[in-house]
Amino acid sequence: MIKVKNISKHFGGIKAVDNVNLHIEKGSITGLIGPNGAGKSTLFNLIAGLYKPTSGKIYLEEEDITGEDAHNLFHKGLLRTFQIAHPFPTLTVFENLMVVPGNQLGENIINSWIRRRKIQEQENKLQKKAKEVVKFLNISHLKNEKAGRLSGGQKKLLELARTMMVDAKVVLLDEVGAGVNRTLLRHIGDAILRLNSEHGYTFCMIEHDMDFISKLCDPVIVLTNGIVLTKGTPEQVKNNPQVIEAYLGKRIKEKDSA
Repeated sequence: MIKVKNISKHFGGIKAVDNVNLHIEKGSITGLIGPNGAGKSTLFNLIAGLYKPTSGKIYLEEEDITGEDAHNLFHKGLLRTFQIAHPFPTLTVFENLMVVPGNQLGENIINSWIRRRKIQEQENKLQKKAKEVVKFLNISHLKNEKAGRLSGGQKKLLELARTMMVDAKVVLLDEVGAGVNRTLLRHIGDAILRLNSEHGYTFCMIEHDMDFISKLCDPVIVLTNGIVLTKGTPEQVKNNPQVIEAYLGKRIKEKDSA
């Protein structure tokens, strides 16, 4: 689904991503882990069109999308969420879903005069879709709640819901579990698994919670110092001495010295 070939991003003399090669297979839930500063979010921003690469190529289903703007990639089904959710805080959950699809007829003032019936038909379809989405994610009870009043975990669910309002092919999830309580995290995990199995979503997710990664992801890619260190199943990655040193070793040493 996604092919990253020799991609690099330099900020001055800093090589945030350095000649990375990786594949995200169609229908997979791929984990992307690594210590802080490893280049994970930078890589996501390159794939999603928020950054232009210094060198290298990125492909979506064999189409070269290198350097394309994020809004173009959005319409091609490549979506990115963020560690800190960015809903419209003064709009309700339902209204946040309704504004997601682009090129709505009602956005054009001339259409509002001469195509009122078409606008209403489109809005009815969007309302039906939004109702299906909140029901699927079990957040119907929140549909009239202002997004700014949601908890951190509820905002992460809203971000997932927003991806369902368009024909998403690939969703890049940036620390969906950050700051979320364990009960709601299980809910989010179940929703990701259902979107993958029932709707065919392909996911790639940055996450620090190895239990969460192990439940959802296969394969797991480890990034450190802007390069790919290794790739494998969650068990292979957790037992890899290089990963333990680069990613888990610091915690182990802290425990030993406590």
